[in-house]
Amino acid sequence: MKTSARIAAAIEVLDAINEGINAEQALSRWARSSRYAGSKDRAAVRDYVFDVLRHLRSAGVRGGGKTGRALMIGQVRGQGCNPEKLFDGNGYGPPLLSEIEKSVSDSPSVIGDCWDMPDWIIPLLKDSLGHDAERSALALTKRAPVTLRVNIARCTLIKAAKMLANDGIVTNINSRADTALIVTSGARQIRRSTAFELGFIELQDAASQAAVASVKGKGRALDFCAGGGGKSLALAAGGWDVTAYDVAPERMNDLPARATRGGHKISICSSDEFAKVGKFDLVFCDVPCSGSGTWRRTPEAKWAITPEKLNEVLKKQADVLEKAISYVAVGGTLIYATCSLLKAENSTQVNHFLQKHQDWQKKREFFWPVDELGDGFFCAHLKMKQ
Repeated sequence: MKTSARIAAAIEVLDAINEGINAEQALSRWARSSRYAGSKDRAAVRDYVFDVLRHLRSAGVRGGGKTGRALMIGQVRGQGCNPEKLFDGNGYGPPLLSEIEKSVSDSPSVIGDCWDMPDWIIPLLKDSLGHDAERSALALTKRAPVTLRVNIARCTLIKAAKMLANDGIVTNINSRADTALIVTSGARQIRRSTAFELGFIELQDAASQAAVASVKGKGRALDFCAGGGGKSLALAAGGWDVTAYDVAPERMNDLPARATRGGHKISICSSDEFAKVGKFDLVFCDVPCSGSGTWRRTPEAKWAITPEKLNEVLKKQADVLEKAISYVAVGGTLIYATCSLLKAENSTQVNHFLQKHQDWQKKREFFWPVDELGDGFFCAHLKMKQ
C-alpha cells in the first residue's frame, strides 16, 4: 500500500471510531476486510490512527472538523506536511482536498487544543504537577517507548541485549530500572525473538519495574490487583513467593503460560480460595485508576474519562485499600500504586487512608514522570506503626 492508501484506510477506521466502535475493534474490522494489507500496512494504519487519537483536539483544529478525513488532514498538517501531496485522488488514496479544506489555516490556540487534553482535566493536572503539567501533557501526545524487563532470575541485561541484537532488535539500557531495556529498533519482532521464547524478557514499562524494585526483601507476596500479571512476574523474578489475585480473574488468563515461560511458580487465587490465603509480608495493590500516566498508550481513555468516572475510580481505590490491609502480616508492607498523574488518586488518596487508619504510616513514596523513559507512575509504601 502507498502512503496515501494507508491514510485512506486510517480515515475509514477513524470514522468507525467516531460511530462508537473502540479503536482495537475498528482496526480489526478493517484488517479483516482488507486482506490485501500486509503486516507493515496494518502497523502503519494503526500508527496513523493512534497518532490522531493522541492529538484529537489539535488535529481537529488544523483539519477543520471531527470527521476521520478532517482529523487526518489536521494530523498531516501538524506534522509539518502539505496534505495536498497525499490527498491527491490517485489510486486508493483519499480524494482531492476541496477548496474549503485547503482554506483551513487555524492553529491550536486555547490550552486544551494545545495540550490535547479535556478542559476539565487541565486544572487537576496543573494542581498535581505544577510547572511540569504542560510538559507531561505534551509527552502524552507522543508514542510511548517500548520497554522490556529482563528476567534477572535467568539472564543478565548484557546477555539479553546481545540475544535480541542477533534477532534484529536493538536496545539500550533504560536508566529508570536496573532490569529495563528500551527498544530502539525491531520492536515488532520481540514476541518472535529467542530471548522472549526462552522467558528471558517480558514487555513491561520501566516505571512499573521501578515500582517493584523499590520493594526490598523476600517472603510471601500478594499481587492484589494482578491484571495481566506483569508485577507478579517481576516480583517472582526478584525472589518473592507470589500469589496473584484479581477481582476479574479472566484478566489473568495468560499468566500461567507467562510464568511457565519465565520459570516462575505463581499461585493464582480464585475468589472462592481467597478467604483462605492468610497473611503476606507484601501486599501490592496496583489499583484501578484513570490511567493518565499511560494515556499515550491508550489515548481513547483520555477522551472517555469524565469527572463522574474519576469519582467512581476514587471510591474503588479506597475500597481496595480497605480490603487489602486485612491481608498484610505483622511487620508487612502494603504498596499502593497507580499509573496516574493526578494527586487526587495518589498522595491525596494515601493521606485519606492514613487519616482513617492512624495506626498506619507512610514509609516511602515514589513518583515517576511520563517521559521518554516510561509512563507516569506513583507508589507509596505503607506499614503499621510498631
